[in-house]
Amino acid sequence: MALYPPKWVKYPKLLTLAATFVAAYLIVSASAMQPLREFLANTGYIGTFVAGMMYVYGFTAGPATAILLVLAKSQNIFIAAAIAGFGAFLGDFVIYKIIRQSFSDELDTFAKEWAVIKIISLIPQRLMSLVLPALGAIIVASPLPDEIGVTLLAASTSINDRSFFLISYTLNTLGILAVLYIGSGA
Repeated sequence: MALYPPKWVKYPKLLTLAATFVAAYLIVSASAMQPLREFLANTGYIGTFVAGMMYVYGFTAGPATAILLVLAKSQNIFIAAAIAGFGAFLGDFVIYKIIRQSFSDELDTFAKEWAVIKIISLIPQRLMSLVLPALGAIIVASPLPDEIGVTLLAASTSINDRSFFLISYTLNTLGILAVLYIGSGA
């Protein structure tokens, strides 16, 4: 039996997303969450890797960031960033492969829509090969959900698996390092 939100909930997905950010705030700040923070601190680098995997998905990014903030107090932030960055890359790679393999037919059809053709015609051809990867990389590096950026990278024919690894790992590791630096209080 499927669960449906009550009729008064107009935006259940946005409400769920907001709830994840409230949970993240509580993980970091509520005194009642001290046992959870201690548990997380004891997960070590395995917890850091899992938090890195969670960091890239919209609904788990908030709690993952909170977990990384907690873990920053008990770990070397450079080692933690490298480990969490690899977890984030694996999370992104799942999205990348699904988009590349399962959505390629729809992406090809979408590229033939008149609005897409019109937008593409406004961008010089030489610049076009850089626009999708650059926009995707900016989104991956930002706090925005990686799903959008990875989709743009996967849609670009100039990005191969090796390039994707370098882009995803580097940008996620730098973003996570910034979070860990803040969490360490340095």
